[in-house]
Amino acid sequence: MKEYLLLLPIIFIFHDMEEIIGFPLFFRKNPDVFGKHPKLTAAYRDITNEGFAVAVYEEFIPFFGVSLLAYYFPSAVLYALWYGIMLSLTLHFVLHLIIPVYVGRFIPSVITSCICLPVCILIMIKTAPFLTFDPLTVSLIVLTVPAMMANGKLAHKLMHLFSRWINKNIPA
Repeated sequence: MKEYLLLLPIIFIFHDMEEIIGFPLFFRKNPDVFGKHPKLTAAYRDITNEGFAVAVYEEFIPFFGVSLLAYYFPSAVLYALWYGIMLSLTLHFVLHLIIPVYVGRFIPSVITSCICLPVCILIMIKTAPFLTFDPLTVSLIVLTVPAMMANGKLAHKLMHLFSRWINKNIPA
């Protein structure tokens, strides 16, 4: 199990570098996406690269923190949390492969999602035997997914707050 633990934050950063570089530019070059898709407008209108980077940094904390804790202090609880976060990231990649169909065009994050999705699935298969899958483990894995979704919402909120602050305090 130990050999896989630190792959989680590495995969996360590999993927999110594509998002940091691509998303703000994509939305600046494709403003029509906002008119056609109001949910995207709420999520990404007026974001800055700096705001997006703050969101990625905030999301990185549990990825790295749980991985590091599980690496140095192996336990069933930390392995279950790690597995739940890996599952969340895997579902995140699936979502990134569905969104282009919804938007009707290529979006940044598709390339690394295509690369990382099979890798994450393989890692989950390889690490599953290290888990006990008792009621506590299953509960932790299942509860980690909505917790990571809530963390994503917090990251988006920080992204908007920081982007507003940047747009207000730094001349264009």
